[in-house]
Amino acid sequence: MVTLESIRKATERIRDSVFLSPFMRSETFSKLTGNSVYFKLDNLQMTGAFKERGALNKILLLSEEERRRGVIAASAGNHAQAVAYHSSKRGIAAQICMPLTTPLVKVSATRDYGAEVILCGANYDEACEEALRRCSEQHLTFIHPFDDEAVIAGQGTAGIEMLQQQPDIEVFVVPVGGGGLIAGVACAVKEINPKVQVIGVQTSKLPSMKAALESKAPVTLPAKMTIADGIAVRRAGDLTLPMVQKYVDDIVTVEDEEIANAILLLLEKEKTLTEGAGAVATAAVVRHKIPHRGKRIGVFVGGGNIDVSLLSRIIERGLVQDGRLVRLRIHLPDHPGALARLATVIADHKANIVETNYDRAYYGVVLGDTVIDITMETRGPDQVDELTTALDAAGYPHERVL
Repeated sequence: MVTLESIRKATERIRDSVFLSPFMRSETFSKLTGNSVYFKLDNLQMTGAFKERGALNKILLLSEEERRRGVIAASAGNHAQAVAYHSSKRGIAAQICMPLTTPLVKVSATRDYGAEVILCGANYDEACEEALRRCSEQHLTFIHPFDDEAVIAGQGTAGIEMLQQQPDIEVFVVPVGGGGLIAGVACAVKEINPKVQVIGVQTSKLPSMKAALESKAPVTLPAKMTIADGIAVRRAGDLTLPMVQKYVDDIVTVEDEEIANAILLLLEKEKTLTEGAGAVATAAVVRHKIPHRGKRIGVFVGGGNIDVSLLSRIIERGLVQDGRLVRLRIHLPDHPGALARLATVIADHKANIVETNYDRAYYGVVLGDTVIDITMETRGPDQVDELTTALDAAGYPHERVL
């Protein structure tokens, strides 16, 4: 059984090897949400995520024989890096089975931390099957990413930390995948102060814990792709579900677009880099999925291991949604000087052209005319409106490309 006492022992056990991450108030997000918002930045851990807590607690409880034989884990990335890092520091051989879709940044980091990486399966469940097969065949110790008492207790150390750092927090908002983090955190928080609310957040693509609560038993959901790959768990844990039923007040879901927007907001406004799974709690608060106003809310930022190519796409899409990057399809006469006159209209309204593309054959272009797609940087929707009004006045038919 995971208890407050076992979480307290885990806190003492891992204290010297895990970073005491900051839990700080955000003025920007407090104004944005109408609450007093505090971010627990566990994305600043050595391996970039909270997973170190549970993995290390489990590793430190291994017997000498188990250490000699080695360990194995299955993970989409953060648990993998945590097991690899803390095993190698203690001279323990580690194998990690990772899905083929795992971002390269997480695969490379896991190898760099000293583990043998086996890429297999289309998702976590298939990678886990291979890890369990190898575990049985090679007599290794399997370190489960969430459904293990030692791992849950280790993750729960974050709950004790947060209450010590900010004792007056009224609501904790925590990401949920298989449930190891929220089970441990909720147990610690509720046992210390039952009045505090604990709310979990899942991606709407794979709300496995929410489905388990509704069915009163773990259910296996169909595999789906989501930018919150770190919590893309199809089935809630057998150990974590009863704890969530006992301690967690509610589970809400967020869409991928909302998660992407939260990543961009954290990066631009808070100067904090987070991955999809690490941003779901922020997304829920920003999108008012948590029905509170005027409360002291603790938001858990769980991980920052995001693939840079995905980050670039998120930034670009976010700029489009904010109206700071706009593409207009403009019809104009196909003769010398036409583009120069159009560029003058755009320059007069201080928009910056970053890309152009001509077309004379498509989009219903008549002979003697052309169409040009122009991508521009702007200050926002108001400047876009000014620009389109000026194009209308200058006689340039146009439409916005979304």
